Amino acid sequence: MLRGFLILVLFFLLGEALRLVFVLPISGGVLGMILITLTLMLQGRVSNELATASQGLISVLVLLIMPGVVGAFFTVSQFQGQWLAVVAALLLGTVLSVLSTLLLMRALVRAGQRSRLGEGEGGADD
Repeated sequence: MLRGFLILVLFFLLGEALRLVFVLPISGGVLGMILITLTLMLQGRVSNELATASQGLISVLVLLIMPGVVGAFFTVSQFQGQWLAVVAALLLGTVLSVLSTLLLMRALVRAGQRSRLGEGEGGADD
């Protein structure tokens, strides 16, 4: 589990380094997540250590969201007169997020079904 956490911290630090070097307006954590996602896509698998560490973090995910909520509470005065835009952005973002998740899940389920059908047919011919 420790090795998995070290991998996560390494990618976080890489994201922070990229943010500082290229002066990007994106958090280091987000850049680190993008880097680890690309790395895992290239590898085609997730190590057991990384999976175990990630499961531990998922159980406390609410705690990771709290700093953003607290920050929004203290910047509420900046949204005066902008509530309609904020509500519209939240609603549109939620709808697009749910819709894209639905479409991606549907495509992945269909691809999985096709691959299982293809494997079944190939095995019968041998």
